[in-house]
Amino acid sequence: MLKQRIITAIILIGLLLWALFRLPLDTFAIVVAGVILIAGWEWANLASLNRALRFVFIATLGAALIGVAQYVFDMNFSAGDEDRAQRVLVVACFWWALALLWVQGYPASALLWGNRWVRGVIGLFVLVPAWLSVVILRGMEQGAWVVLFVVAVVAAADVGAYFVGKQFGRHKLAPEVSPGKSWEGFFGGMAACGLLATAVAFGLGLPMKNSILFIVGVIITGLASVLGDLSESMFKRHRGIKDSSSLLPGHGGVLDRLDSLSAALPVFTVAAIASELPKYLQDL
Repeated sequence: MLKQRIITAIILIGLLLWALFRLPLDTFAIVVAGVILIAGWEWANLASLNRALRFVFIATLGAALIGVAQYVFDMNFSAGDEDRAQRVLVVACFWWALALLWVQGYPASALLWGNRWVRGVIGLFVLVPAWLSVVILRGMEQGAWVVLFVVAVVAAADVGAYFVGKQFGRHKLAPEVSPGKSWEGFFGGMAACGLLATAVAFGLGLPMKNSILFIVGVIITGLASVLGDLSESMFKRHRGIKDSSSLLPGHGGVLDRLDSLSAALPVFTVAAIASELPKYLQDL
């Protein structure tokens, strides 16, 4: 299993790097939309939709992606409307704030979202902003590196939580959702995100005000990544499954690999715009 997991991880990393650094932006946006649609098929399973309704969900998700592309980019991915993008992403951030309350209140909160139609709508709020965010970030100066940085933030939150939690974990973070996570690990992950953000802000030469906004934004991004992981765990526990699918050997499904990123990407994109990060990337 470990060998299979490592091989799959290497392939996934290679595909990610190829897409980020080799594909033009419009092609990249289409490829990522394809990945989102695959994740959408898996989400439809989490929502307990039957096979016919899964196709309806995928069609709805595809229409939503096209609608957002038209609204924000007018189908020209190199010329997005920043104000319109922020409106969509702020809605996504509000959704994740609501998800935090639901995770804290599980299993009682399932009364609010347990209906399959509600879970289907939630999938749109999770997947569409994630696609929009990664396209916006990839379109920035040094965009491929910016996307990789978000991946690094998610990894820092995960690795920091693992090592600190393993050594010092005593108090359960969300025992009804993910019994293995602890508050000590959570704070260890946030500390790792803060250190990473501080190093990058210093390296970019951001002014103090922008640096503070950036660092706080990255820490909140790390928090969001944990919430994304917990949210999918909550939906899977409610559905009674371990993985979203078996598409990726040793890793479960596409959604299992995107759970943390789906929450981290919109939050980081809002933070990047607020800290004027794109302006400083132009000088690199």
